[in-house]
This record gives sequence, structure tokens and C-alpha cells, in this order.
Amino acid sequence: MINTLAVWHEIVAQRDMRQLADLLADDVVFYSPVVHTPQTGKMLTSMYLHAAFKVFFNPSFHYVRETTSERDAVLEFMVEMDGIQVNGVDMLKWNEDGQIIEFKVMLRPLKAVNLIHQKMAAMLQAAANTSKAPD
Repeated sequence: MINTLAVWHEIVAQRDMRQLADLLADDVVFYSPVVHTPQTGKMLTSMYLHAAFKVFFNPSFHYVRETTSERDAVLEFMVEMDGIQVNGVDMLKWNEDGQIIEFKVMLRPLKAVNLIHQKMAAMLQAAANTSKAPD
């Protein structure tokens, strides 16, 4: 069984997405703060998470709080982007094998949501133009 949070924290700390494929269940559902519909499946979730890594992970990104139970966790983060303090949470739920089956991101304040929407749209458009997930 995968130690879900340990692997996720390692991915984030190393800024290395290579372990992501093993961490995501085939039927994982991703809920974006800027896309209306849930994104279902490993390929789409991976595409969104790859784009998010490029957008969110600058040196100021850090988790400030973690609340966990047996098979889910809420990880609160802070990051500064373009002079805006972004506050958000990653909500993860995993199956009995430790693979993530649900990944939900929530953000505040509105100014941050608008900024993330703009940056993620550009990143996802670039990915669509190359027909593969961003590196």
C-alpha cells in the first residue's frame, strides 16, 4: 500500500512529478477551483496537476496546516504570485491501496482565483496545443 501523504509531500518537496502516475487511481476525479465540471481520469487529473505545479510552485509555496483521517486529508497552503497572497487547500481522498481517488483544490481571495484562472488557462492551452501533459 502506498503511503499517500508521504509520497505527495515528496513530490511537492522535490518538485518531481515522476511518482504521480502511481499515486493517482485510474478513475481519480479532479475538482479545479476555476473549472466548472469535475475532471475524471488519470490523464486529465495528471494534466491539471502538471499545469498546477508550473503555476503554483515557486519558492514561496508552502503548506501551513494539515488535517488528516484514515483515507483523506486537507492540506492548507500559502504562495505569493505576482504580489498576491494566495491561500488555498488541497483536499485529497484515497482508496485502500493509497491511490488518490479525489483531488479538490479551493482558493481565496477572489483576486487570487482570478490570477490562477488566467495562469492555468494559459498553461492548459499550451498543453492542448502540444497534445500532451505539460512537463
